[in-house]
Amino acid sequence: MATLHHNISGEVTNELLAPGDNVSVSQVTLTNVGTDGLQCNVDLYIEKNLVGKFYLLKNNQLNKGTTLVYDKLRFSNATNEFGLYIKLTKSASETPAVDVVIA
Repeated sequence: MATLHHNISGEVTNELLAPGDNVSVSQVTLTNVGTDGLQCNVDLYIEKNLVGKFYLLKNNQLNKGTTLVYDKLRFSNATNEFGLYIKLTKSASETPAVDVVIA
């Protein structure tokens, strides 16, 4: 069963939904919960093996304490084709931390 709530920290790329998780997504909410910085950079994308990445957000700066609701999405990964991924990078010396809710 797919996890629809994620706590992500560090400069990492995380799989939010694996291909074939059978989840229909209409909204992704991102909240910067970092404690030691002002902002982090977020990439949010879908990816298909052998085809590549399709970015929904690319290098989007998310300020500390800010929530971004991305609701321009109509995505279903019922087939084994696309997964949903997030990549965090720090904008200065802080460790990025973001909470993600998929609806």
